[in-house]
Amino acid sequence: MTRSQQRGKSSTRTLPSIHPNAAGLDVGSTFHVVAVPPDRDAQPVRSFASFTGGLHELADWLESVGITSIAMESTGVYWVPVFEILEARGFEVVLVNARHAKNVPGRKTDVNDAQWLQQLHQHGLLRGSFRPRDGVARLRALLRHRERLVDYAASHIQHMQKALMLMNVQLHHVVTDITGVTGMKIIRAIIGGVRDTKVLAEHRDVRCKASVDTICNALDGNYRIEHVFALRHALELYEFHHTKVAECDVEVEAALRELNDARPIPDTPMPKVRHTRGRNEPAFEVRAALYTFLGADLSQIHGFGPYTVLRLVAECGDDMRKWPTVKHFTSWLCLAPGNKISGGRILSSKTRRSSNRAAALLRIAAVNIGKTHTALGAFYRRLGARAGKAKAVTATARKLAVLFYNALRFGMRYADPGADSYEQQYQDRVIHQLHRRARQMGFALVKETPAGGVS
Repeated sequence: MTRSQQRGKSSTRTLPSIHPNAAGLDVGSTFHVVAVPPDRDAQPVRSFASFTGGLHELADWLESVGITSIAMESTGVYWVPVFEILEARGFEVVLVNARHAKNVPGRKTDVNDAQWLQQLHQHGLLRGSFRPRDGVARLRALLRHRERLVDYAASHIQHMQKALMLMNVQLHHVVTDITGVTGMKIIRAIIGGVRDTKVLAEHRDVRCKASVDTICNALDGNYRIEHVFALRHALELYEFHHTKVAECDVEVEAALRELNDARPIPDTPMPKVRHTRGRNEPAFEVRAALYTFLGADLSQIHGFGPYTVLRLVAECGDDMRKWPTVKHFTSWLCLAPGNKISGGRILSSKTRRSSNRAAALLRIAAVNIGKTHTALGAFYRRLGARAGKAKAVTATARKLAVLFYNALRFGMRYADPGADSYEQQYQDRVIHQLHRRARQMGFALVKETPAGGVS
């Protein structure tokens, strides 16, 4: 066979069809473009309106041409109703990162995008993004909404602070938190028309460190009508958002209860409480609900409170089998070192930038655990002194991610050996390395015997 015949034969080879019943869907704000294999319909590329009726027409057409799997890009939030309706209709929907399915340069149209997605998905060249199951997805949406409400309430604290400063009422200098017991009583009294500093200072809580005279001096301000008006509005909005947070807590508790309906109650009792409830945490008993849902108390891990575990489960789900190994999990979190290699040389090993909410929670937990007298805390402080705080946070967050994965996947229990044990292991490791290097150079290390007492 000649070379030209060999080249012709090789050029006729095609990629194997992994998903023969695949479709590609280009998501838009007003309409969606869908492409199916050319042999399924006389018009293999069609457009459907983004209204709910159009989405059901889309599902009906895909069923009629025998499509079972659909690949679509995660475009803004427009993909969410499409994903949920198609998944409810029984289709396997693969959500693809837009960066992983870039079209050929110079051919950027909705039709080309849909056809390109269909071809890539048919040959198994697309990898779906992670999305938890329906019940956990509901819990995740509620918790994300709750976080936004807490952020809105926090912005109104700044508005109250600004209104007080415009009146030269320096309340923040005499109380730690103006939304604490003392601060809120004084703010409500100011809005109620009280201007006598001695009367205002009577609201001082016994735990307040500032004296009554200091508080009186701080509350002697210029109470202009417009600034008091702004302070009243800021307080009302702050309390309104906290009311909505309480309503959100009821929905979160109901979602957890629904998830726990099919779960058996663990036989072993819960361990002792390690974490005290924070200020912005849900009002219901999160720890007990999670113990039933997960079958373990992950708040025993240092740095993890019940609310942190709840948010991690909402972001990552309760089934760690989605990631074959813990390395896949830490890579998904963008907490693993990169592997940018070219020509046999490592060009960069820095971690990828990511907006993963679970990774952000783990980083916050890593900072908190660095203040504890634990093995992880000792690791954080040692690495921070040698490589910097940023790398120490990432490395400690990765260790916490490993503990989280192993606890859910394999049921491993967390046991802290303590900071002293970690320091001893580190010292033994350094001594072992010194002995090894000394042997390589033809020397031997001898432990120095302490000298006897001097008479």
